[in-house]
Amino acid sequence: MPIHWTISHPTQLVVAVCKGAVNRTDIEGYLDDVVVKDILSYRKIFDMTQGELTLDDDDMMALGARIRAYAGTANIGPLAIVATSDESYGRARLFAALADARRPLKIFRELHAARHWLDAQAPVP
Repeated sequence: MPIHWTISHPTQLVVAVCKGAVNRTDIEGYLDDVVVKDILSYRKIFDMTQGELTLDDDDMMALGARIRAYAGTANIGPLAIVATSDESYGRARLFAALADARRPLKIFRELHAARHWLDAQAPVP
Protein backbone atom coordinates (compact mmCIF):
# COMPACT_ATOMS: atom_id res chain seq x y z
CA MET A 1 0.00 0.00 0.00
CA PRO A 2 1.57 3.29 -1.06
CA ILE A 3 -0.12 5.30 1.72
CA HIS A 4 1.12 4.47 5.22
CA TRP A 5 -0.61 6.25 8.05
CA THR A 6 -0.84 6.42 11.81
CA ILE A 7 -3.44 7.77 14.21
CA SER A 8 -2.83 9.48 17.51
CA HIS A 9 -6.14 9.49 19.36
CA PRO A 10 -4.82 11.53 22.33
CA THR A 11 -3.72 14.37 20.01
CA GLN A 12 -6.42 13.76 17.38
CA LEU A 13 -3.81 13.65 14.64
CA VAL A 14 -3.48 11.48 11.52
CA VAL A 15 -0.17 11.38 9.66
CA ALA A 16 -0.32 9.85 6.17
CA VAL A 17 2.88 9.31 4.17
CA CYS A 18 2.83 8.48 0.45
CA LYS A 19 5.59 6.30 -0.99
CA GLY A 20 5.92 5.58 -4.69
CA ALA A 21 3.04 5.85 -7.15
CA VAL A 22 -0.29 6.76 -5.52
CA ASN A 23 -3.52 6.39 -7.49
CA ARG A 24 -7.18 7.14 -6.89
CA THR A 25 -7.89 3.67 -5.47
CA ASP A 26 -5.12 4.16 -2.90
CA ILE A 27 -6.53 7.49 -1.76
CA GLU A 28 -10.09 6.15 -1.68
CA GLY A 29 -8.88 3.25 0.48
CA TYR A 30 -7.26 5.72 2.87
CA LEU A 31 -10.45 7.82 2.98
CA ASP A 32 -12.59 4.72 3.57
CA ASP A 33 -10.40 3.78 6.54
CA VAL A 34 -10.60 7.30 7.96
CA VAL A 35 -14.41 7.21 7.76
CA VAL A 36 -14.71 3.69 9.22
CA LYS A 37 -12.41 4.62 12.11
CA ASP A 38 -14.55 7.77 12.70
CA ILE A 39 -11.60 10.16 12.58
CA LEU A 40 -12.71 12.64 9.91
CA SER A 41 -12.67 15.36 12.54
CA TYR A 42 -9.01 14.74 13.42
CA ARG A 43 -6.24 17.01 12.17
CA LYS A 44 -4.34 15.46 9.27
CA ILE A 45 -0.96 15.68 7.56
CA PHE A 46 -0.82 14.23 4.05
CA ASP A 47 2.88 13.95 3.18
CA MET A 48 3.57 13.52 -0.54
CA THR A 49 7.32 14.18 -0.38
CA GLN A 50 8.19 10.53 -1.17
CA GLY A 51 5.24 9.81 -3.42
CA GLU A 52 4.01 10.56 -6.89
CA LEU A 53 0.33 11.12 -7.58
CA THR A 54 -0.94 9.31 -10.66
CA LEU A 55 -4.30 11.08 -10.79
CA ASP A 56 -5.90 12.57 -13.86
CA ASP A 57 -8.41 15.41 -13.72
CA ASP A 58 -11.39 13.02 -13.51
CA ASP A 59 -9.79 11.33 -10.50
CA MET A 60 -9.24 14.70 -8.86
CA MET A 61 -12.85 15.73 -9.48
CA ALA A 62 -14.15 12.45 -8.01
CA LEU A 63 -11.99 12.83 -4.89
CA GLY A 64 -13.08 16.44 -4.49
CA ALA A 65 -16.74 15.41 -4.74
CA ARG A 66 -16.18 12.71 -2.14
CA ILE A 67 -14.69 15.19 0.34
CA ARG A 68 -17.53 17.66 -0.25
CA ALA A 69 -20.02 14.83 0.43
CA TYR A 70 -18.25 14.00 3.70
CA ALA A 71 -18.39 17.66 4.68
CA GLY A 72 -22.16 17.58 4.29
CA THR A 73 -22.51 14.83 6.88
CA ALA A 74 -19.58 15.22 9.32
CA ASN A 75 -17.04 17.63 10.75
CA ILE A 76 -13.78 17.45 8.83
CA GLY A 77 -10.60 18.41 10.61
CA PRO A 78 -7.80 20.64 9.32
CA LEU A 79 -5.52 19.28 6.60
CA ALA A 80 -1.88 20.10 5.92
CA ILE A 81 -0.60 18.78 2.59
CA VAL A 82 3.16 18.55 2.08
CA ALA A 83 4.22 18.64 -1.58
CA THR A 84 7.80 19.37 -2.58
CA SER A 85 7.70 18.96 -6.36
CA ASP A 86 6.02 21.53 -8.55
CA GLU A 87 3.77 18.84 -10.03
CA SER A 88 2.56 17.50 -6.68
CA TYR A 89 2.13 21.04 -5.37
CA GLY A 90 -0.07 21.85 -8.38
CA ARG A 91 -2.15 18.70 -7.85
CA ALA A 92 -2.54 19.60 -4.17
CA ARG A 93 -3.79 23.07 -5.13
CA LEU A 94 -6.30 21.52 -7.52
CA PHE A 95 -7.48 19.12 -4.82
CA ALA A 96 -7.88 22.01 -2.36
CA ALA A 97 -10.05 23.88 -4.86
CA LEU A 98 -12.18 20.84 -5.74
CA ALA A 99 -12.56 19.60 -2.16
CA ASP A 100 -13.81 22.83 -0.64
CA ALA A 101 -15.08 21.52 2.68
CA ARG A 102 -15.13 24.63 4.87
CA ARG A 103 -12.16 23.47 6.92
CA PRO A 104 -8.63 24.79 7.34
CA LEU A 105 -6.43 23.44 4.55
CA LYS A 106 -2.95 24.61 3.68
CA ILE A 107 -0.24 23.32 1.33
CA PHE A 108 3.41 23.32 2.36
CA ARG A 109 6.79 22.59 0.80
CA GLU A 110 8.34 21.46 4.12
CA LEU A 111 7.04 18.96 6.66
CA HIS A 112 8.14 20.89 9.75
CA ALA A 113 6.20 23.98 8.60
CA ALA A 114 3.11 21.86 7.99
CA ARG A 115 3.36 20.31 11.45
CA HIS A 116 3.86 23.70 13.09
CA TRP A 117 0.74 25.09 11.37
CA LEU A 118 -1.31 21.98 12.14
CA ASP A 119 -0.30 22.03 15.80
CA ALA A 120 -1.75 25.55 15.99
CA GLN A 121 -5.11 24.27 14.71
CA ALA A 122 -7.43 23.26 17.50
CA PRO A 123 -8.97 19.78 17.22
CA VAL A 124 -12.61 19.86 16.14
CA PRO A 125 -14.87 18.90 19.08
